[in-house]
Amino acid sequence: MARDLDTGFEALYEAYRGAVFSTALRLCGRWAEAEDLSAEAFLRAYRALCGYGPERIAELRPRAWLLTILTNVWRNSLRTAARRPPPGPLEDAPDPPDPGEEVEDTATRHETGRELAGLLAELPHAQRAAVVLRHVTDLPVAEIATVLSLPEGTVKSHISRGLARLRALRTEQRTEQHTEQHIEQRTEQRTERRTTPLRPDPGADPGSGRFDQRGGTR
Repeated sequence: MARDLDTGFEALYEAYRGAVFSTALRLCGRWAEAEDLSAEAFLRAYRALCGYGPERIAELRPRAWLLTILTNVWRNSLRTAARRPPPGPLEDAPDPPDPGEEVEDTATRHETGRELAGLLAELPHAQRAAVVLRHVTDLPVAEIATVLSLPEGTVKSHISRGLARLRALRTEQRTEQHTEQHIEQRTEQRTERRTTPLRPDPGADPGSGRFDQRGGTR
């Protein structure tokens, strides 16, 4: 890349665009915004490289460097959009589908992505970034500390607290889902009882007004 910036940058883009976009998507929670953040990050990266000398380019750790730029772009977007509507359902990062993957597996994967999106959106920004970089992008703590410009101990704390919060949110979500299902079942049972017709007792005199024990007087 130091010898041929354009060719080298194209290779850099192809190698890391998936990781950059996936990270952006988990951070912001919107597909279109993730595309914008990724594009801006690569644009800034190219502009920066134009001003770097060969030695500095050779010393770069590309993934951590690109994610540092992306994280800064995301932070700037938060500052310039103080009033932002909550993210809608998050779609999975655009990983190429496995030709042998069953439809049910694909649906489950997308549902998991949407569920994770909603939970991540509830985290404070610092915790969200730390959790995403560690458990989505799979960066080691030392690199996350570099990306976020934080001490490693602080990064570990953000990750730990973020994961604890995610577990608590997941438990609350499951409890709410269980309660909703219980209410729906009770409602259906009441509706069935109200709409079930009375059945006459087969052994009763047709004019006696007697009904079986499932629905009436005998």
